[in-house]
Amino acid sequence: MIADDLIREHIDLIEIDKNLDRLIKRIELLSYLNPLNAEKEKHRFFSSKYTEEPVFKYPKQNFNAYKLQRALFSNRLEKIPDNDIRSLYQSVIYYYANMVQCAEAIGEQKKFFYNSLRLYGTPKEKDVANANFILHLKDQLASSDSEKRYTALDAKAYFEDFVKRYDFPLNIKLSTSIAADAMVSNSTQTLAIKKNARFSDNQLKTLANHEIGVHMVTTFNGLNQPLKIFSNGFPKNVETQEGLAVFSEYMSGALTLDRLKILAYRVIAADSLIKGYSFADTFDLLHNQYKLDRDKAFIITLRIHRGGGFTKDFLYLTGLKKIYEYYKKGQPLTPLLTGKVSLDRVDSILKLQEYGLASKSVHITDSYSGNKNTNATIDFILQNLR
Repeated sequence: MIADDLIREHIDLIEIDKNLDRLIKRIELLSYLNPLNAEKEKHRFFSSKYTEEPVFKYPKQNFNAYKLQRALFSNRLEKIPDNDIRSLYQSVIYYYANMVQCAEAIGEQKKFFYNSLRLYGTPKEKDVANANFILHLKDQLASSDSEKRYTALDAKAYFEDFVKRYDFPLNIKLSTSIAADAMVSNSTQTLAIKKNARFSDNQLKTLANHEIGVHMVTTFNGLNQPLKIFSNGFPKNVETQEGLAVFSEYMSGALTLDRLKILAYRVIAADSLIKGYSFADTFDLLHNQYKLDRDKAFIITLRIHRGGGFTKDFLYLTGLKKIYEYYKKGQPLTPLLTGKVSLDRVDSILKLQEYGLASKSVHITDSYSGNKNTNATIDFILQNLR
């Protein structure tokens, strides 16, 4: 809650924030991007010997893109006196206007792809080099905790036990329409688990620290903030949030070379989009050239090609690199847990806290209390990413 005197002092900012919250709540892009017929199209693609391009169907959108964009740009940002905070809100409006255009163009191939580029960018040459550096390392022997012996219901029970270390509720649902094995919905504070997925001990630990330890932590910290911008998300928050989440895997001792290779394959797949690869081309690159298992190759290709070309996934590796370097410099991670915020806006977060318009993190990622990584190869990789 904001004190009455602060409300009077910052009334214009608070009104703009409230108005943006009303508009932004309607566009959680990922909820529209998960194909409804992924399993059916996977079967068809495999049956065609990887030649027939999948034709994915997507959920219907429940907003008018033109009206929503017009409403976003109608906010009178000149009423915010602080230059830095006004700049933050201006970037928020441009970010969500781009997201509206992206959501509106789902399934329209190049139109969606170019809007996706505006939101998330594209891998740079050094990012592809980092990915290949990881992929050229010799695979490590699979440990006993890598066997996929748990069902989605087992995973649900594991996550329900894991969340007891945090003081917030956890809604869990089983889903047949998500691309990942598990994912968090920020708007509904729900953890979705893929219904037909199988999980290993290490994967459960990884997902718990990633999805609950960071994504749920920042979701509930954001909801505790006086300003809704923390809950809805800053521009560039995806790279920071995914970086924090994979870093939580590392600190908990769950991060493996196999997991890092999956993140590296995502960079390679995202780069293939820029080169004009089709779905079948990207799959061929991963499966036949990089010798990745066909089920994993399909999942990564689906994640990258959904909607018409979605580059977001390359940010997991770049985000991890930035968070690791930030941590190594001795910088505190707690400001980055205050909500769906971004590394480049730490000064804005601290200024809003100074003004009394933001609070410190209520929930702190459990794994950040101490480094439990014992895998020297993982340290070698993180220390040598360019």
